Order: sequence, then structure tokens, then C-alpha cells
Amino acid sequence: MIQQDRTVPSGVKTKDKPLLRALKGEAVWPPPVWLMRQAGRYLPEFRAMREQADFITRCMTPDIAVELTLQPIRRYGMDGAILFSDILILPWAMGQDLRFEEGRGPVMTPIRSEADLARLDEGRMMEAVAPVREALRRLRVELPEETTLLGFAGSPFTVACYMVEGGSSRDFAHIRAMMQKDPALFDRLMDILTRNTAEMLCGQIEAGAEAVMLFDSWGGILPPEAFRRYVIEPTRQIVAHIRARHPDVPLIGFPRLGGVMVAEYAEKTGINALALDTVADMAKVAEMVSETVTLQGNLDPMILLNGGEALKVEARRIRDSLKGRPHVFNLGHGVIKTTPPEHVATLVETIRDV
Repeated sequence: MIQQDRTVPSGVKTKDKPLLRALKGEAVWPPPVWLMRQAGRYLPEFRAMREQADFITRCMTPDIAVELTLQPIRRYGMDGAILFSDILILPWAMGQDLRFEEGRGPVMTPIRSEADLARLDEGRMMEAVAPVREALRRLRVELPEETTLLGFAGSPFTVACYMVEGGSSRDFAHIRAMMQKDPALFDRLMDILTRNTAEMLCGQIEAGAEAVMLFDSWGGILPPEAFRRYVIEPTRQIVAHIRARHPDVPLIGFPRLGGVMVAEYAEKTGINALALDTVADMAKVAEMVSETVTLQGNLDPMILLNGGEALKVEARRIRDSLKGRPHVFNLGHGVIKTTPPEHVATLVETIRDV
């Protein structure tokens, strides 16, 4: 039997948190800042711990996951701390084998038939991710009072891409074939992922996450109707499920490469915040979506990598273009592993220098 999670200790303080305020629709100035992949190989302290265990072990060992989550908070005082984990922990927790290979990324035995799908065990998922919830409980206590704790998951379509392709892909041929040739099988996979993503995120919230983010890294490969069916609708269901149980917890959606579909995504899913990729024009998107939707993003990680005056100029441009509306400063994708740590420090200082 799965044991009931302990509640977050009552002594944990939740005083004025800039990120939480911004995610709930307040125009905070200067905008709060955190970065996707802010805990990563660009930090020497991360690299030192990386040698201690393989990737999945790091994700599933609370002592390690907590330490890796805290490292960029200690260095930079980010307004948000995002749990060190991975979007593929969900299929792993349901029994799909997973390993990470250097230079290749995630490798999985692909799901391409009814028999493959039948091997997934939804019943073991919540118990398998118990260490993730334990890490969140510890982080809620150990983080500075002003730092917002973020949980996350991959959106169903993006996770399905990895599950069907067996890892990363350039053309996504297998998942496209399944969608077109066996839509009933693909719908069943999406239903499983939608249900379990919502449950996993609720578990993260109950363990201490103050906001959660859905990463849809590959939704942008879909044409509009498929985007509506496989990105917008599952996200809407997840948001509705979470909001019914945790109405005050903000949700961030990241429909990477969504292009002109991002406005419809923001409107129909019910998310609180819309994270934008590098190619999005933040000011234009601001005109397309409701003023109640917080925008997150979207500095090019390459500009952060190269640093210098160009970094300061572009960071200020993005920041200032959204003054007066809810905005969370972030990148349009994750921190590149060769980024000098001092460039991140310069970025944070620049955003806060008003």
C-alpha cells in the first residue's frame, strides 16, 4: 500500500515571493527570474556531484536531487527553484526501461503496439515517484523564504514522442505513423499519459511545489488540428484536474515552437503563465493573449553563452518591453552546458538592476 504523503511542515514560511506573485498575475518590477536547466553541467559543483551516480539515481535520490536543486539558488539567488528531475521519470515510473547515454541522451525500448502499451503499469507510478515527493518536502523547508518551489512534468505529447521513438528523434517518423495509422492506440497512450501526468503533478503540489510547469518541447512539430487535439486538449484536462484539487496553485505551460498557436493554447488550456521559446516575439505575443496571462521568457541561451554587452542589452530589452504586465524572466530554452557561470550572474544582476 502506498503511504499517504506527509504535509508540508506548518513552520515553513511563505512570505512575499516575487515569482509566485507574478505567476498569479501581478506585474512585479523588476520581474522575477529563474532559468530552465539552471541546475546543470555549466556549474562546477554540479559536475562534481555528477560523478557520484548515474542520471536516474540522481533524480531518484532525495539527498542528491535536493542538493542539485539548491546549487543555483545559493549561487545566484534565483526567484524560483525547479526540482532536479526529468520529464521521462513518468514513463520510467510506469515500467518503461530508460537509460541516458553520453552523447545520445535518453534511450528507451519503444512502445509501438498494443502489447508494448499493455506492459505499462499505471498502478506503480505514484509509489515509484515517492522519492521525488520527498525531495520536494525537503526543499520546501530548506529554500530561502522568498524562493518559489517549482514542480514540473512533460506534457503528454512530448513524453509520448520519446516513448514511441525510443529516445530523441530528428523526424519523429514513428510517432507520426502511429498517429495516422493507428490513432486508437495513440489515443490510449495519450489518455494514460494525461491521467498520470495530472496525478503526478498533484502529488508534487501536495509535497510542497508552489507552482508547476508543463514542458511540451515537441508540440511544435504538429499541424494546427493535431496541435489542438494532442497538445491543447490534454493540457486543458491536466489543468482542470489540478485546479479542481489545488485551485490556488499556478500552472506554467511551455508549448515550445508553438508559433501562432500559442495564443489559442493560452486561452483554451487555462494556464496561468505562458512560457515562450527563443523565436517568439514577446511584445507581439503580449498583444495576442489576455493581460491576465503571465508571460515567461525568452532570452536566447546562445546570447547567455556568449555574454558581454550584448547579453545586457538583450536582457534589458526583453525585460523592459513587458514592463507593466505580469512577466517572469527566463530563457527560451535551457542553459547550454558550456555557459560560463559568471554570465548567469551577470544576467541576474542585469535583470534586477533597475
